[in-house]
Amino acid sequence: MSNSARFRISFIIAFCFLGFTSIQGQSVAEFRQAAEKALSAFDVPGFSVGIIKDGEVVMVEGFGTRTTGADEAVDGNTLFAIASNTKAFISSAIVKLHMEGKLDLDAPVRTYLPTFAVYDEYVSAHMIVRDLLCHRAGLGTFSGDVIWYKSALRADQVVQQIRHVPQAYEWRAGYGYSNLMFITAGEVIKAVTGQSWDEYVREHFLTPLGMDRTQTSVTPLRNLPNVATPHITRNDNEPIAYANWDNMGAAGGIVSSASDMTKWMGAQLASGQTEDGEIFPKNLTNITWRPHNAIGNYKSFSSAGLGWFLRSTDGHTIVSHGGGYDGMYSRVALVPDQNLGVVVLTNSMTGLSSALGNYIVNAYLGQGSEDWLDSAVARQKRGKASWDERRQERIDARVQNTKPSVEISTYAGEYHDPMFGAIHIKVDGDQLRLEFATAPLLNASLEHWHYDTWKIQWDEPHAWFDFGTVAFEINNNRDVTSISFDVPNDDIFFDEIKANKK
Repeated sequence: MSNSARFRISFIIAFCFLGFTSIQGQSVAEFRQAAEKALSAFDVPGFSVGIIKDGEVVMVEGFGTRTTGADEAVDGNTLFAIASNTKAFISSAIVKLHMEGKLDLDAPVRTYLPTFAVYDEYVSAHMIVRDLLCHRAGLGTFSGDVIWYKSALRADQVVQQIRHVPQAYEWRAGYGYSNLMFITAGEVIKAVTGQSWDEYVREHFLTPLGMDRTQTSVTPLRNLPNVATPHITRNDNEPIAYANWDNMGAAGGIVSSASDMTKWMGAQLASGQTEDGEIFPKNLTNITWRPHNAIGNYKSFSSAGLGWFLRSTDGHTIVSHGGGYDGMYSRVALVPDQNLGVVVLTNSMTGLSSALGNYIVNAYLGQGSEDWLDSAVARQKRGKASWDERRQERIDARVQNTKPSVEISTYAGEYHDPMFGAIHIKVDGDQLRLEFATAPLLNASLEHWHYDTWKIQWDEPHAWFDFGTVAFEINNNRDVTSISFDVPNDDIFFDEIKANKK
């Protein structure tokens, strides 16, 4: 970005922070007031907001603190994990390469990754690159995420394990949000260009746009200033360390700021054409923003594009995506016919980013709602109540005063699941240890719960789950044959692991 362009944006930000810019009857001051109310109502540490309209940055501002209990003000340059908002960078990269003739969106994935395989050989041979980007591969929502989560496996090794993930619906005849397919898309970029997905994205998007603060891994964050801390909201905003998502980075590995994200949204809204040159071919968004996979029903219709979700309201197309990272949620929304982009980045796990983002978009469209915050907080409370209920029903089902049906040493040994790999159960005094060969960050102690079920006591806190149990299957000869997991949560499905004792 040229110095003159940087100065122009800085001037606009400084002017708009005064709160005088009028927006469909709203003002930046009113957006700031709404944000302050959301900060209090959701009881979260902090967040940042970025708005770009007609090619000009209207607002880039932070609210609250980077770390709960600390005097660390959030601003427009504070870094947050944007998680699955990374997917738009990947789809833009893939389509850019397609438009340049370097790959074919409609070529089989095996053209670029010869060993690629899923649940069925025919589907494996005929799955095309386009399928990877619109959640129609036949895999269930978040299915198989347990393969990569806190795992030591590389991205290419994760892709090799996809063949063991079960089919959830007919190929191209349903919807299942799949991080695994975007990890695969990242490997396609590497196969075609010789660059890892993050090298390609930095060279072709981040650097030309002047997104100088943006990172493609959490590793550099320890040496950078002005970085938000992730928090587990359900645990009274407990601060936690950043989880390394490098092996699934193409599905959710980017860390950015509201300021940098306004540059990305501006490029998307300008069809890749900027003052300093072309970021991507002009018609790229005609492909990424085209409906590829219908979602919902006639009452609530939406669609998956390529790396984006699409819906229509009062004749306006909303192009959006959310991001969910350990301790951080985010939302990006574009309204192309209004030349509008909104980003909200948070260091909490709440619906604040969607609620505030929608409020700002609706204000521009003249669709304001007086109860937007109350209804959003009510949804949040219902979600927490549902979480608590699922956890409590497991606790209430415990049968007191039971004993294991076999000697503790009988449980010990190596168990194996084709999808997940090796799991070791070891004796530790009068308790057991649970150790994952490919994911030591998930290791835990086991405390007897009831009968042949043991409670998981994780070595470290996890954002997506806490309570969980391991059940041991005993055959007629009183041999332990297998283990299964019950870890209630909505994202990392341990119940997909069915490990037999070796």
